[in-house]
Amino acid sequence: MPGVSFAIRAITLDLDDTLWPFAPIGARIDQVLHDWMRVHSPATATMYPVEAMRELRTRAFAENPHLHHDLSALRRLTLREALENSGAGLDLLEPAYEAFYAARNQVEFYPDALDALARIAARVPVAALSNGNADLRRIGLDHHFAFQLGAREHGAAKPQASIFHAACERLGVARGEVLHVGDHVDMDVIGCMQAGLRGCWINREGLAWSHDTLRPDLEFDTLAGLADWLDAHTGQA
Repeated sequence: MPGVSFAIRAITLDLDDTLWPFAPIGARIDQVLHDWMRVHSPATATMYPVEAMRELRTRAFAENPHLHHDLSALRRLTLREALENSGAGLDLLEPAYEAFYAARNQVEFYPDALDALARIAARVPVAALSNGNADLRRIGLDHHFAFQLGAREHGAAKPQASIFHAACERLGVARGEVLHVGDHVDMDVIGCMQAGLRGCWINREGLAWSHDTLRPDLEFDTLAGLADWLDAHTGQA
């Protein structure tokens, strides 16, 4: 975005659908869990084929708004109900969750993402800020980040201002000098700007901006676009 320049001393970065697409992960999780149940609890697999398990998960989400910041707790609730309803022992709950979590952390990055992340992290401190439950250590990315702050650990999810403020405090950087980067218009861009941060929209789909009053400070169709912008607007690392 030519002509746009302001001081950025740190970045907070969304994960799902910013560094990697989540849809393939979600589809793989469903199949991995079903295959795991077929081996370890055939009755559960029979009662809850993939689509039925999705419906159970959707209902758990709708019935437990107090847990919307904790996707791991919601996943365990879903697994617990499936096991109980099918007469399986709850000793299978944590092994089933681990099967889910291993699959959840098998990600396929956008083609530009890894190189761009390394370039960005060489310029400014980067903190992961996510409503999801990815584990950067398991994925092998934690060395690029100052820290990871999830909605579960914080106790509230984006777009709540408090999670953005907590990240800025841990970074030790004023809110107006922190750029939050993400794909979601409301949870990422509008949320961070209303919290006093700068906002960068990673718009890989070429969507039209939908908000009437606020606009992102920066917009790119890849994370590499942000890396290029930082190269042009910050001093040599």
